[in-house]
Amino acid sequence: MVDTSPVLLWFRRDLRLHDHPALRAAIDSGRPVIPVFICDETVEGLGAAPKWRLGLAVEHLSKTLSDKGARLILRRGNALSVLRALTEETGACAVYWSRLYDAASKARDTEVKAALKDEGAEAKSFAGHLLFEPWTVETKDGGFYKVYSPMWRAVRGRDPGAPLNAPGAWPSPGAWPATDQLTDWFLGASMRRGADIVAPHQTIGEDAARDRLYRFTDEYIGRYKAERDFPARPVTSGLSENLTYGEISPRVIWQAGHRAMDEGANGAEHFLKELVWREFAYHLIHHTPRIEAENWREGWDGFPWRDDNDEAERWRQGRTGVPLVDAGMREMYVTGTMHNRVRMIVASYLTKHLMTHWRVGQTWFEDCLTDWDPASNAMGWQWVAGCGPDAAPYFRVFNPETQAEKFDGDGTYIRRWLAEGQSDPTETAKSYFDAIPKAWGLSPSDPYPDPIVALKDGRKAALDAYEAWKS
Repeated sequence: MVDTSPVLLWFRRDLRLHDHPALRAAIDSGRPVIPVFICDETVEGLGAAPKWRLGLAVEHLSKTLSDKGARLILRRGNALSVLRALTEETGACAVYWSRLYDAASKARDTEVKAALKDEGAEAKSFAGHLLFEPWTVETKDGGFYKVYSPMWRAVRGRDPGAPLNAPGAWPSPGAWPATDQLTDWFLGASMRRGADIVAPHQTIGEDAARDRLYRFTDEYIGRYKAERDFPARPVTSGLSENLTYGEISPRVIWQAGHRAMDEGANGAEHFLKELVWREFAYHLIHHTPRIEAENWREGWDGFPWRDDNDEAERWRQGRTGVPLVDAGMREMYVTGTMHNRVRMIVASYLTKHLMTHWRVGQTWFEDCLTDWDPASNAMGWQWVAGCGPDAAPYFRVFNPETQAEKFDGDGTYIRRWLAEGQSDPTETAKSYFDAIPKAWGLSPSDPYPDPIVALKDGRKAALDAYEAWKS
């Protein structure tokens, strides 16, 4: 007899149809497939911008599936409870999903898999969020990598496999279960008036993500290595947004990057290194989950960082009086993203010049970034703060003024985002004041603020604190 019991395909951060191993396995089972998205505790706990952007991704996937004659079933609640209810309603005997690696997701998935198996259902997790599963990349001694460069050398020549094609016809069940309405979840409620400002800067869905990739490899990848640190130049891929929600797979990006490298593009290998930097972050979050919220390096718990403070609030508002720092913070508030070089500079300023704990900055990024990623955000903040995985044998302090001179010498990036003091501010600079809370009471006609601290004095205080702590 032919088994017609459905497979529940649980979508999470894999909101695409191309190169989706769990989806392919569900289709290949020969049974009807019911796609499901659950608004559970991990979704409810997201910050304002990533939760809103996730809603846009789910909405787009729902439309894509509808065009194929399928339906994305939306349910809200505890994941295990929802999946139990759906298996009972539909007669499904299997649940498939793509793996995630942060501590909360792993704990949830372990509980779900064990419970469903105990109840007689098939519960399977699949790769797809990364190029290489974290436990498959080992040092010669069989341990995990704590420094990026040797990990890059270990995986540089590996083949992650060819991307999978999207399915053709969708094997639908005889009847679809009931679904929530996405609008009833109010995933964008915390964005308030900022949503209309940030929305035009988003690139949503897998077709748009693939177009973005191929435009980058066709037009900009050759300039990537030489110009990627210049925030006013459009030579980066922007794919962090789409990778975050799984609107494109890392294998598709890896394949395109290798093709460009084979064709002689100068920046292609450097681009692939950045993709593996993301792998390194997940490698660490899998093997050392404390990196999400605790100092990764031992002994750093006694470092004299301050908790949240009034100066950190000025940092959040983009009013430190340091133009490059403020420009970066405002870019994030308007677009949902920030240039990577500038991310390092604003993080260094908070943790070094303002001696404020990296968790304060990490939490703000969690709320404001539409490309927020649990592994990359945690590792990035700790790398800059000095308590994370970093082979540099010194306490790095970025100088925002010299960084601006080197990477924004004509001031194009700063003018793009700072309105104060300009006779004719750019639209992007003015849009910041349309996005921020009215309670901040800020206006583009305000005078530009004086620096919170002289850069020389802030650097010296940070280095003095470091030396005192070491001794």
